[in-house]
Amino acid sequence: MKKSRPDLFTNKYITNGEKAERHFPAKSHDSEIKGADHEIYYAKKNVKAPKDWSATAIDIAASKYFRKTVKSENSIYALVDRISQGIQTAAKNSGLFSNAKQVQSFREEIKYILLSQKAAFNSPVWFNLGLKEAYGLSSASEHFFWDQKLKKVVSIKDAYLHPQTSACFIQSIEDSLESIFDLVKSEAKLFKYGSGSGSNFSKLRGKNELLSSGGHSSGLLSFLEVLDKAAGAIKSGGTTRRAAKMVCVDLDHPEIQEFINWKAKEEKKAQALISAGYSADLDGETYKSISGQNANNSVRVPDRFMKLLGQNKTWKLRNRHDAGVYKEIPADSLWKEICEAAWECADPGLQFDDNINKFHTCAETDKINASNPCSEYMFLDDSACNLASLNLVKFLDNKQNFLLEEFIHCVRTIFIAQECLIDHSSYPTKKIAENSHNFRPLGLGYANLGSFFMRMAIPYDSEEARAWAGFLTAIMTGVAYETSAQMAKMTGPFAGFKKNKSSMLKVMRQHQKGLSGIDWKHLPSAFKLSASDIWKSAIQSGEKFGYRNAQATVIAPTGTIGLVMDCDTTGIEPDFSLIKNKKLSGGGYLKIVNQSVSVALEKLSYRPEEIEKILIQIEETGSVLKSDIKDEHKNIFACATGDLALPPSAHLKMMAAVQPFISGAISKTVNLPAESTVEDVSETYRQAWMLGLKAVAIYRDGSKFVQPLNTAKLDSKQTKKIIEEANHPACTECGYPTVLESGCYRCTNCGTTTACSS
Repeated sequence: MKKSRPDLFTNKYITNGEKAERHFPAKSHDSEIKGADHEIYYAKKNVKAPKDWSATAIDIAASKYFRKTVKSENSIYALVDRISQGIQTAAKNSGLFSNAKQVQSFREEIKYILLSQKAAFNSPVWFNLGLKEAYGLSSASEHFFWDQKLKKVVSIKDAYLHPQTSACFIQSIEDSLESIFDLVKSEAKLFKYGSGSGSNFSKLRGKNELLSSGGHSSGLLSFLEVLDKAAGAIKSGGTTRRAAKMVCVDLDHPEIQEFINWKAKEEKKAQALISAGYSADLDGETYKSISGQNANNSVRVPDRFMKLLGQNKTWKLRNRHDAGVYKEIPADSLWKEICEAAWECADPGLQFDDNINKFHTCAETDKINASNPCSEYMFLDDSACNLASLNLVKFLDNKQNFLLEEFIHCVRTIFIAQECLIDHSSYPTKKIAENSHNFRPLGLGYANLGSFFMRMAIPYDSEEARAWAGFLTAIMTGVAYETSAQMAKMTGPFAGFKKNKSSMLKVMRQHQKGLSGIDWKHLPSAFKLSASDIWKSAIQSGEKFGYRNAQATVIAPTGTIGLVMDCDTTGIEPDFSLIKNKKLSGGGYLKIVNQSVSVALEKLSYRPEEIEKILIQIEETGSVLKSDIKDEHKNIFACATGDLALPPSAHLKMMAAVQPFISGAISKTVNLPAESTVEDVSETYRQAWMLGLKAVAIYRDGSKFVQPLNTAKLDSKQTKKIIEEANHPACTECGYPTVLESGCYRCTNCGTTTACSS
């Protein structure tokens, strides 16, 4: 085994031979999740957990991630130990560590990070990793993995010996029945183990096109309906989370108009059925009878189309089989159809094809055609990405100062762990296993950005916040690639690097160039030098040794893992609301003011009695405008919703501040008020393209039909009030209201997420 560089991995939290658990005193918690009808959906007595973990974090970790068939998995410590044991096995075979003692030390450092809620891996790691090592469990499901001894991909029947640990997959599809139903099979494998899948379906010919055997094709939409129903039948990860799926279609497809309007038409059917008395549950008879409910839909839009808008020009739709022109339609008319459909039902989102491929590290291999379900992972077809996210609030000290060195250490440590998992894991198809080994893309990101800003008393919609966001992202990605180059020195670059060296180094320099766009006057003076040095090292090391990973970072939605980390905000999102529903250990909920508010007021030098009065005012009114907060401070507390709601431009500008430093893209919902017009949607989409974003999705408040919940059976007036005030669909599992963040309906009661894979 090659000797590792001494600076590749060093302990910060754990000394040699020390156990991570000793740093986290335990408490005993009776875990229980009740539905809106007061029925108990999950219960487990005497769950041991770190004292600092909230009831919500413990309940969701236990209900979602504890292995139900293993009695000994009855504590957060046992869960984290199982995951770290799996990482230890992967690390031992990675070639990145000098000896067993160093591997063991690495394992304890990972445990510390997870127990401290500083970071979390994507859900499939929590679902599947370490089950063979810890409990000897077996799963009779054929997968594929890279056999390091044989130096090739082989089939494996036991899915827990080499578990599926990646959340995000992109799969190809060809214009044949065999390929279509092979995709149904491989998607089923992914959904079963808690992952999400996306594909570009543009190769499927339109219903106007002839078949070689005579007659006409059934068309794109007919097969999308088949895959949609298959996804709807599968519970993701064997739990209550719905399968996550993305459907991408190129803008020149013959059936693009039908695709654009698909969900909007189906929503109208649903509303007609509900008006006739049928159930409005998302899992009820109404929504089960309509199509298109189990995927996010995105249109792939090229620059040449965007440049036609307002020019009174036409756009050509082309046959798939012979590339002949099917018909020409006014570009402005097609754009209007997109915006009207999104105004009505929030779909389709847009993926800007040229913006995506400008930052493609492996352009010599093929172009990027599609994304995962939430649009943050964008790479080659038939590839997979393991995600992990850092909890930004955990890198603030008690005076809300940013702990840069601690952040860098956690980026490096988690990224190394993600790399170790690539060849330890299995994949649903041979091609995905080969590409995962050959390109090794990873997706490190962060969560809790909105709370990070509020605690620092910085308005989300400000140049200062955008400077911080750019800096944080630049540091994260720079350290990840610097670490990747150091790993390449030890074990060699990814197999596709030589062919793609020119395009990859070009993208690295584009990331480095992005540093000039950060407004450094808002940041500590030393931070600019740190970022500059890190990127200089990342590029120089990459030029010399190559990179171990073709991609390094994304900004994921962090739906379930955000709750497990006790994050108030997901991914890159601002605070959703100043009011948070706090789960009580004895059952029930209490409506409280977001804890970031008091932290910010303290930083702003408000007196304790002033803070107490303001919190009472906000709790009673739900409004910062009706409180005694000084006018010059009120914008600090602007949220995605409420009477001081952030404008769409605030969401887009924050994404634009971050995008230059992200390998992939950003999972993000741009919230629009109910009174927004189709023109507002159009302006939001156009601004996203002009700002250089890779993808964008919008949600107009109230555009999804919301079921009026029956609260008559509830015995808690507070819980009843919470539900009655909700303005989003009920959770499909427990009945509580959901919150829409980063493209996912997320239930803060039981952790169930819809159309979200992380």
